[in-house]
Amino acid sequence: MDPQDPHPMSAGDDPAQRPRRGPSPSQVLVVTSVMFTFISFWRTAAIVLCDLASTAYYIGGIVESQIGKAAPWFILAVMLFSYAVRSVYIESCAMFVRGGVYRIVKEAMGGKLARLAVSALLFDYILTGPISGVTAGQYVIGLVNELFHLGPGSALMAAQNWLSVLIALGITAYFWRVNTRGIHESSDQALRIMGATTVMAVIMIVWCLVTLAVQPEKRHLPPITPDLSKKVDAEGKAIPDPFGKQVDPLGIVGETKLGEQLRPNEINGNWWGLIGMFGILVSFGHSILAMSGEETLAQVYREVESPKLTNFKRAAFIVFLYSMLLTTLISFFAVMIIPDDVRMSQYSGNLIGGLAMSVVGPQWAKLLLNILVVLVGSLILSGAVNTAIVGSNGVLNRVSEDGVLPDWFLKPHPKFGTSSRLINLVVILQVVTIVLSRGDVLALGEAYAFGVVWSFVFMSLSMLVLRFKKPGHREYEVPLNFTVGKYDIPLGMTLIFLVLALCAITNLLTKEVATITGILFTAAFYAVFWISERWHHRRLGRGHGEHEHLEQFNQSEADQLSVASLNLTHPYRKLVAIRSPHNLGMLEQCLNETDPETTDVVVMTAVVLPKGSSDFTPTITEYDRQLLTAVVNMAEHVGKTVKPLIVPTNEPFYAMVQTARTIGAQELIMGMSNKFPPEDQLDQVALYWINACGKKADPLSIRVLGGNKDVRLDVAGGSQIPKPGAAAADVARQLIELRKSWHGVERLLMAYDGSPLSADFLDTVMSFLDPAIGVTLIDIAEAGEDPDETPEAVVGEAKRILERGTLRARELGRTVESMVATGDPGPQIVKAAVEGKFDAIFMSLRGVYRRGDTTAFASNTKYVLEHAPCRVILGFAPKSIASGGAENAPANGS
Repeated sequence: MDPQDPHPMSAGDDPAQRPRRGPSPSQVLVVTSVMFTFISFWRTAAIVLCDLASTAYYIGGIVESQIGKAAPWFILAVMLFSYAVRSVYIESCAMFVRGGVYRIVKEAMGGKLARLAVSALLFDYILTGPISGVTAGQYVIGLVNELFHLGPGSALMAAQNWLSVLIALGITAYFWRVNTRGIHESSDQALRIMGATTVMAVIMIVWCLVTLAVQPEKRHLPPITPDLSKKVDAEGKAIPDPFGKQVDPLGIVGETKLGEQLRPNEINGNWWGLIGMFGILVSFGHSILAMSGEETLAQVYREVESPKLTNFKRAAFIVFLYSMLLTTLISFFAVMIIPDDVRMSQYSGNLIGGLAMSVVGPQWAKLLLNILVVLVGSLILSGAVNTAIVGSNGVLNRVSEDGVLPDWFLKPHPKFGTSSRLINLVVILQVVTIVLSRGDVLALGEAYAFGVVWSFVFMSLSMLVLRFKKPGHREYEVPLNFTVGKYDIPLGMTLIFLVLALCAITNLLTKEVATITGILFTAAFYAVFWISERWHHRRLGRGHGEHEHLEQFNQSEADQLSVASLNLTHPYRKLVAIRSPHNLGMLEQCLNETDPETTDVVVMTAVVLPKGSSDFTPTITEYDRQLLTAVVNMAEHVGKTVKPLIVPTNEPFYAMVQTARTIGAQELIMGMSNKFPPEDQLDQVALYWINACGKKADPLSIRVLGGNKDVRLDVAGGSQIPKPGAAAADVARQLIELRKSWHGVERLLMAYDGSPLSADFLDTVMSFLDPAIGVTLIDIAEAGEDPDETPEAVVGEAKRILERGTLRARELGRTVESMVATGDPGPQIVKAAVEGKFDAIFMSLRGVYRRGDTTAFASNTKYVLEHAPCRVILGFAPKSIASGGAENAPANGS
């Protein structure tokens, strides 16, 4: 910030004499943004896994209904290939924080194809919720039927689909509410769901292994060759698809000569020819549904906490490992253990339920396992509904930010700050889909694959184009890159794109339901986006120019600007003053060196008021939105939260100082001024700070950052805030506990002998002790081993030691008193505490420290503990720090 520019001060101005008309508490605007929350990599993985891992509950039945018992092998191939696709998403997110298909395709190939890609993707997301919710309903109804032994022909099973619709509607309504409250709330739910799923998965996998161990007749892997014949039921009747035609995995290709050559009687033994490879590609395309959910990774990247890319890669690996093991193993076990005559006829919609009823063990144990499967299945499938809402909300946010949808959709929820209007739109579409599906899981699964594969194609193609369109260093790149002459060859990215493109083309030809419904849905959404964008731009008078996205904010006038009103929860605080969206280098440096586990960052911009504007009512202007949008983007890039403030004032320096004092900031950071050197900025802020604090200034570090400069002034010794590191959070928590231990202490007597350890304790105590507590240093003048040393010399040396201690305390911004005593140390310290009416005594442990073992105390320490008239606080250090150890060694208090 450049406070001097709007309101310069002359060198002779005295802050004490200036009119101090800072903002009243009700004038300060506390600003919040949409979904401005950051989550750990575990939470990130949990959100994505609720979609990817949930496919284990229905993918086996869907794929086997198309290609037969070879389904597990192709599901395995898809899950292995998903690692390559995941690397494409990691590279894209490293380039764009608010990434995903829409942003990447637009950067590479323009807005029209971006709208087309996102329209196809939304078809995927709109179907994810319904297919997961309906499957959860199928599992619940199937369990009830098993518990009451009603049989496959019961009235309950006859109404299974419509009852599943009701259950799916209830689940969708619940997660609509959760997402309206915010992503942190949503990630909490996802994390709990994945914990329960892990327990179920381990039990199920172990039980299946035991079953295979005791029933050797079931130790036969499924056939590796797919069955691409037209599908019939157990009685030989044709199985109809949603359009009334017989289910055919070859689609329109099945009516051609090529299709005839892929039927089981013709293709047997010829799989390694061109025709056979086409059949394998068709089977792979039918299984690609197992990879759904990848786009959600890109949509939650914005909310991943610092270090952002590192945590994102961790989350991506967890997602890959977990989903591959769970989905693949369940698919293999289902084909190997569930009898062929009931697997698809009774359990196609709840395959793991059928697996639970087919493992070895008594019937009551199987029922208990089935109950666990259904309970956990309901949770994880419900979690997939949550993921669908999160992902589609993220996609529509990107579209709205680009001006394709009106800004009205981005207006934050007045209480929770979420984009609730977009969430409402998504949920309405999902509810309509659930009702139209009539609870048919296989039909939903058939339609589902369209958006999945085409979103992957658009993403991989766009990232391939960007390798040439925007060459240069990337934080992460898809592997297998070569340099030939002056050209970089992204072989890995090219191979991924080719596989996905071939799958998409074969799916277009072979999956009639998905192709027809997907094209209709995509076309409808594309038309909506096209009309909306034109109307929105015409209404705002923008024509077809580039749209500038400005973040939508909630604003509230703080009843009282305080730590509580800003929700500051960490022991350390920084205040960053900003002025221009084009000059935020000071904020970037501040965030890079801030540990979010220990330190809150408050970002303040001062609105300079004209004279006579005491009744001014603040509001967020267009310029404020530009400035705060830049702040939000920067905070998202590093994954660290900031608390924005708008402070109307006629004196920026005074407003900065008062805000810093109110929130208890240890650091105040500004940017370079265009008119004044940083030293002048520091001096003027320091004058205001000293004047505001009164007789005794509180510690504050004032910094001016810009370019390669970091000019610093420590008032009253300043205050050292821990930088990011593994120990920083522990240090902060320890300091909080230590500060609490001083409650009720007004006068402290500190034993000080000038040793390096004693000096180190002085530094530590001065750093966490309340400035209001008076400190007196005491040193006991003891005669040394030199027989010629006089008592006066001993006392003189003790005084010199205390002078050095007093000087050191002054350097830390503290004033202490001192006293010298002669005699036995223990009794003299107790006597001084009694006569001086001290509230506490601070001493260091001498010798080896062992908790609870007072025999390790030096005799004087033990005496003080037994006779002290007040509280005794002991300081100790690690074994590596003896009483004569290094002067700067770290110390702890207890």
